[in-house]
Amino acid sequence: MKASAPLINETVAVTALAALAQGQRLRAFRALVAAGPEGMTPGVLAEQLGVAPSALSFHLKELAHAGLVSSEPQGRYLIYRASFSHMDSLLAYLTAHCCQGRACEVRPSRRKSC
Repeated sequence: MKASAPLINETVAVTALAALAQGQRLRAFRALVAAGPEGMTPGVLAEQLGVAPSALSFHLKELAHAGLVSSEPQGRYLIYRASFSHMDSLLAYLTAHCCQGRACEVRPSRRKSC
């Protein structure tokens, strides 16, 4: 059973949404989500996105400040990962009052699972 996402407040949600409101950061976050728990190095991510490593470093710092990504040293490398729990919390915050508390219709064709 999947653990429920921790609750976040408006300030945390605004910080996360502001971090995602920039094209390169949004693409970087989506790439890290796609990479899954294994994450990836900034070099691989920069190459995949076609951005300069120095620019990517700035964007990863902003995403980390917003709690959307984390980094972990592995030998000589730094591995970045999407924070799935923070992402789930943000989605839960955004949909907390969906459909005025009634069950919402979910179309299976749009629903994805990892």
